Amino acid sequence: FWATWCGPCRAEIPGFLDIYQSYRPKGLEIVGISLDSKGWDVVRPFIGRFNISYPVVLGNAEVVYQYGGITSIPTTFIVDREGYVRTGHLGYYPRDDFEDEIKKLL
Repeated sequence: FWATWCGPCRAEIPGFLDIYQSYRPKGLEIVGISLDSKGWDVVRPFIGRFNISYPVVLGNAEVVYQYGGITSIPTTFIVDREGYVRTGHLGYYPRDDFEDEIKKLL
């Protein structure tokens, strides 16, 4: 969960792109859920500017509720191949730490 105006979210994107490129062939999927209230008008240009290659969708209050009521961003969930949430992170989380967690699940 992220937004275009969120500094820590922006800081995580290069790491996500690197990890996605490295581990997608092994089955990794990343989905960015934008919580931007201005929707695609701000998200599409942002995707282009940052060359985001993983899927991005727009979230809303219902999606936030379904994920336990996200209270701040970035919030990241690592989900295994069976669809179980294995870990969740609130706030900025270092790229290398994400990679370590992901490698254990692939």
